[in-house]
Amino acid sequence: MTGEGKTIIIAVDGYSSSGKSTFAKAIAQRLGFIYIDSGAMYRAVTLACLREGLDPADNRDKDKLSGLLERIDISFKINSISGDYETHLNYENIEKDIRSIEVSEMVSIVSKIKEVRDKMVLFQRKMAGRKSVVMDGRDIGTVVFPDADIKIFMTASADVRARRRYRELSEKGIKAGFGEVKENLVQRDRMDETRSESPLKKADDAVTLDTSNMTQEEQMEWFLDHFSEKLFSE
Repeated sequence: MTGEGKTIIIAVDGYSSSGKSTFAKAIAQRLGFIYIDSGAMYRAVTLACLREGLDPADNRDKDKLSGLLERIDISFKINSISGDYETHLNYENIEKDIRSIEVSEMVSIVSKIKEVRDKMVLFQRKMAGRKSVVMDGRDIGTVVFPDADIKIFMTASADVRARRRYRELSEKGIKAGFGEVKENLVQRDRMDETRSESPLKKADDAVTLDTSNMTQEEQMEWFLDHFSEKLFSE
């Protein structure tokens, strides 16, 4: 892990709104690594389906979905003003669109489709290339990069995650009730854990990080301790 020219892959998996993206972005910025938001990629596909009027659960739309997957390009760019990573679909900034309740309600359905997952895994591995990366999602350490150097599985209580999600939506100007947000999270947990394609689960060699009562600064301190331990143990 310390060899000259050695690339490092850090996989951050876990439940929705457990703080994965914020945590992974902070790690990438701290270490100078590339950040890849796999969840945003599935949301981008979901948005594309909604725009095309496709029903991912309907087998009659399967051919149309396959054609759609061939036409889309997903990339991440840093906003020069805010410094935030933003998701682009076919060169269009869709960061706000993919955070809507409509997309949130459908993304678990879309993300369990084998053709979609296969396509996204190819995208993710291609993005990693020869550079050190931090990638967050639900199957990064188990499917996308099973040999990742560091694997972290993040969790938090449903109430804490719902409050975070509600605050995020409010800050983006997206209207939604707290009860609706929490129910969406609980339903998504259930779907992610029970889907047949790459279900949400902790990798055997992953370390659990419960962020329920941790500040972002405390999470970073925890990570740096863990990173140093891994770095000098190999």
